[in-house]
Amino acid sequence: MEVKFTPWRMNYIKGSVETKIEGCVLCTLHQAKPAQDKENLVLYRGKECYVVMNLYPYNTGHLMVVPYEHVADLPGMNGATAQELFELTRRCVALLGAEYQPQGFNLGMNLGRTAGAGIDEHLHMHIVPRWSGDTNYMPIIGGAKLIPEALEQTYARLRPRFEQG
Repeated sequence: MEVKFTPWRMNYIKGSVETKIEGCVLCTLHQAKPAQDKENLVLYRGKECYVVMNLYPYNTGHLMVVPYEHVADLPGMNGATAQELFELTRRCVALLGAEYQPQGFNLGMNLGRTAGAGIDEHLHMHIVPRWSGDTNYMPIIGGAKLIPEALEQTYARLRPRFEQG
């Protein structure tokens, strides 16, 4: 049997992640200097939204499109932001498809804590590439999900695709 170690996920699985950031983490990420984008896993900055890799991905290539505007619900979002959010979602699906050839995608927002939002005060769109057989007994029995590519490798693969336009 092959053993895979993903030690960075244990604090997240146990719900004991200590945040170093006070306030809204999604606002803090976009307010950081562009020189910190690699460290913060920010792949792209648009006019109204930015694209960031999920620090605790459900699968390799898990991205989030996040508005700069600190808004918790869709009705409160301005039209230009909503339009760019969906356009960047389309772009992310296209470039993830080109780079990873997934067999499908999960797209979604959890609006509100009751709906499953981990960060409920700042909405964001999840884009999760999916492959046949990418889930197994590990999340159910073992309480862990295996991610076959390090975040640094995923960033290095995806960043050039965003720079290409």
